[in-house]
Amino acid sequence: MEFMSNVSSGLDVSKPSLFELISETQLRDLLEPSVRYVLAIITQRHPRYLIHIFNNFDEAYALLMLLIERHYIRRWGGSFTENFYGIKRERVIAKELPRASKAAPDLLASSTKLRRLDVWKSLFIIVGVPYLKRKLDDAYEIHAGGAAANLFGAGYRGGGEPEENASPREKIIFQLKRLLRKIYPAINAAYYFSTLAFNLAYLFDKSQYHTPFHWLVRVRMRRLTEADHRAFEAASRTLPRPGSTPLTPSSLLSATALTRLVLPPILDSLKILLPTSIFFLKFLEWWHASDFARQLSAKTAASIELPPPAIVPPPSKDEQEDEDYYLRNRSRNSRELERQGRKLVPLPEDSKVCPICLEELTNPAALQTGYVFCYPCIFRWVQDGQENPAKGCCPITGVKLLGGTEGLRRIMV
Repeated sequence: MEFMSNVSSGLDVSKPSLFELISETQLRDLLEPSVRYVLAIITQRHPRYLIHIFNNFDEAYALLMLLIERHYIRRWGGSFTENFYGIKRERVIAKELPRASKAAPDLLASSTKLRRLDVWKSLFIIVGVPYLKRKLDDAYEIHAGGAAANLFGAGYRGGGEPEENASPREKIIFQLKRLLRKIYPAINAAYYFSTLAFNLAYLFDKSQYHTPFHWLVRVRMRRLTEADHRAFEAASRTLPRPGSTPLTPSSLLSATALTRLVLPPILDSLKILLPTSIFFLKFLEWWHASDFARQLSAKTAASIELPPPAIVPPPSKDEQEDEDYYLRNRSRNSRELERQGRKLVPLPEDSKVCPICLEELTNPAALQTGYVFCYPCIFRWVQDGQENPAKGCCPITGVKLLGGTEGLRRIMV
């Protein structure tokens, strides 16, 4: 394994191994489902503000990654995950790069630095290609099988051809869907086979590109060197720092202050946030998978001394008055319900019996008053009360119920 990890490096120590590049790609692929999962949890708590973002997650994530990756490529010479692995991007300008690097390293570094067009090409590979592939995968899964009526809508016949009175737009959409179903599997297979071929060529030092897209844009991957870090530190000193210039309310709201003073520190902090979050997730995985947490909780529970049960004193005068008030209130509610054609239900002596059907509780549910009934019985009782507001009350106490059937709480026994 040690030999295979060094095959792609050869004598060029600045060339990253294929396993480093594959690890970087896998880490980048894990970001999208992780962000989607976190957003889904937060959206459940605040759906009013985040439901539109979650419904258009692919577009929102692509815009967010475009902002982050553009900052990292322009400042650090590589994407967010590439910078995490200490990898940068270089333009390929000649075949004799190792010989030129020894003669004039500074000239070579300036010549291989990414230009503005190279930055946008790299952004298309990092952000655009994954976005288009996700959209094509989703479209193929939707339109690749099933009945034609379900796939193409009611405007199409079951034979797979559009109706004669279909609009030109519907006919174009039909042909595009048919074309997608026929050619996308071949395109997808060609994409994976070409990537595999470039990976093998890169592994055995037959190519300096590990994917066909990098070959198309003539951009290769290199390791960050000590000279690169010194150049990054020198460039960071020339950047404007907060407090170096007087700030006014108008300057704080300007686009220049936002892009040059606020966003760079936030985006650079992601380098610390990523390894911290990975460590935290791995710690949680270990904590829930090991027996240490269960043993610790068991020892903690065993060390807690339970107090003796409290002796309940006899009811005081105030409590007796409260009970008398409850009985008077129940009697008053009973008389009001009798005038409305509905009577209160007596409370059975056995707590395991439903007060309505007088049978053993099945699928118990509790009311806001605390009394428990069979769910079908109390559901019908409260549902009748929704149709007639005068009857929407507790069968035992006659207290008005709020929320209708939504106020029922199922009890897990």
